[in-house]
Amino acid sequence: MPQILIFGDSIAYGAWDREGGWVSRLRRFIDKKNLSDAEDYYCLIYNLGVDGNTSENLLERFEFETKQRLHEKESVFIFSIGANDALFDLSRKSHLVSLEKYEENIKKLIFLAKKFSSKIIFLGITSVDESKTTPVSWDDNLFYKNEYIIKYNKILKSVCEENKVAFVEISNVLTSIDLEDGLHPNSAGHQKIFEIVKEFLIENKII
Repeated sequence: MPQILIFGDSIAYGAWDREGGWVSRLRRFIDKKNLSDAEDYYCLIYNLGVDGNTSENLLERFEFETKQRLHEKESVFIFSIGANDALFDLSRKSHLVSLEKYEENIKKLIFLAKKFSSKIIFLGITSVDESKTTPVSWDDNLFYKNEYIIKYNKILKSVCEENKVAFVEISNVLTSIDLEDGLHPNSAGHQKIFEIVKEFLIENKII
């Protein structure tokens, strides 16, 4: 039985969405297939999104969490990480993870993921509503800006191309009306991401 492991931050986790985010929508979609043939499950979905995670945090937990969920068939990895890396902390006068370190971390993630699977997918970093994220409502020192996200997203896409892994562009999918607090998608935003991911997986015969 194949499994899809989805690693990421609070957006992958589905923060602030009553329906559990785009990952939960994908699981419900897959579960319908599973329930149609209970003797042979089609696929398993694991949501491994953790609030506040950067690429640094993800590297620390990736191998351990993957090994706990391995089955006989090849896994599929979907990564959604980078928004928190690009976060600018005014008190530190720096991003949480520098652009150079982010590039290095993504390369390491790909190297580690290839030990377990050839099916690796990265999602682009979604844009923000700067009227609500400069600064964010919960901390006057923290700023999410689209100019930062564009730079990190460009690096992410470039590394994926260099390493021949899939990159799904979603950076311009969401508008201000799709964002709950300027950063996290609302239900409509998560639905948009789900539709794009679902179609990509279908087109590439993953599900």
